[in-house]
Amino acid sequence: MAPHALTHHVALVGFMGAGKSTYGAQFAAKAGRRFVDIDREIAGHGDPIATIFERDGEAAFRAREVDELRKALATGERLVVALGGGAVETDDVRRLLRESAFVVWLEVDAATAWERVRHSNRPLARDETEFHALWERRQTRYAEVADASAVDLDGIALAAAGVHVERGSLEQLGSLVPGEGPVELVADVHVAGIHGVEAQLALGDRLVAVHEVPAGEPAKAAAVLDRLWRGLKIGRDGTIVALGGGTTTDLAGLAAATYMRGVAWVPVPTTLVGQVDAAIGGKTAIDVPGGKNLVGAFHWPARVLLDPALLETLPDAERRNGLAEVVKTGLLVGEPLWELNEPQQVRRCAAFKAAICLADPHDRGVRNQLNLGHTFAHALEAAAGYELPHGEAVALGLLAALHLSGLPDQAALVQEVLQPTKPRVDRDLAWAALGRDKKATGGRPRLVLLEARGRPLIGVERPEAEVRAALDSLIAG
Repeated sequence: MAPHALTHHVALVGFMGAGKSTYGAQFAAKAGRRFVDIDREIAGHGDPIATIFERDGEAAFRAREVDELRKALATGERLVVALGGGAVETDDVRRLLRESAFVVWLEVDAATAWERVRHSNRPLARDETEFHALWERRQTRYAEVADASAVDLDGIALAAAGVHVERGSLEQLGSLVPGEGPVELVADVHVAGIHGVEAQLALGDRLVAVHEVPAGEPAKAAAVLDRLWRGLKIGRDGTIVALGGGTTTDLAGLAAATYMRGVAWVPVPTTLVGQVDAAIGGKTAIDVPGGKNLVGAFHWPARVLLDPALLETLPDAERRNGLAEVVKTGLLVGEPLWELNEPQQVRRCAAFKAAICLADPHDRGVRNQLNLGHTFAHALEAAAGYELPHGEAVALGLLAALHLSGLPDQAALVQEVLQPTKPRVDRDLAWAALGRDKKATGGRPRLVLLEARGRPLIGVERPEAEVRAALDSLIAG
């Protein structure tokens, strides 16, 4: 079974009325993929599906299903494909899905499905008793072909990206880490004292070594990465599990990307920053004197495990750090996600980022929007010697971006929700760091701004004087 759909088509299966066509089109738009509805492709050749059933019989319809699915899956582009409710009963369909697709079972209960389709002209939805019997019979087939399951649009995005969100999932770590090979655990030294034993017990016999790394930004140093490389014991069949905040997952992910030219890894973020942002999408990096995250790699995790229960031990300061990323995501989505409870914040933010990263895994286009506020934030962090908390820096960066966007009302909202404090750092150092930002061109910053909430603008250039004034406004003194 594939752990995610980064290099696969996404195929949606499920009973009539599950929402495959509706959710499939919406997910395809978010993930930057073309959507193919097999039923619509068949009907597009001239005959309604009900007519094919009545005139030619179900077997003839199933044969057409196989032909259309084979044609779709043979295309060179990665698609989102919705299949009819009974497609999985055909041997050739199941074989094609196993060979070429990451399959998401869109679940729906029989009563809900009947209410949604009872007044349609579907040939297999005319008798309620037969309908319920058919629903019961097909559940086994859906479970057989599915790589993951979902009940809504966010669930599809999370499943396709290999992101598992479940309270208590740390206890299931051994079964949730894909594969059967050995595992090495990399843990923040502070987190290891809180959750390390539970993680080790959950990994059981698969665990072959534990590596503790510094807490916070000091973990993202070349010397720490070098020590980790020297200590790793696994072969290419092994997996690195990263337990800690965003700095731990950044470090361990880069180690996984480079050790033996790449081994599998699974981040288990224990901070709100990590769960809503840092652990998702395969970006890994360490810091160097020239700037934050300047040495790294894109290395998609085999799975991301988000356990909201791990946030219960989070200090208030770390929770505020994460809330800055929640606010950023809410501004991009166009919804006040910061008003949700924490588990909902995690799920909504993770789903949004998952879809964006599937659309642009190497950060060359639409994914750039996730840097809203971060150009300024990274400059402040570098000028502060990485002693400024990331969330505090992001909150300040959002203020600058929103003022440059001409949205003072949104800036006031950020100030009210996050209440960041201006740091005392060297203005020239901060400006020099901003010029080295990864999105800069010829030393000129390219910014992410907002036309309005929910409408990001990517790659915006503003006069140097305006950008420097915005940066200076964030610094105390």
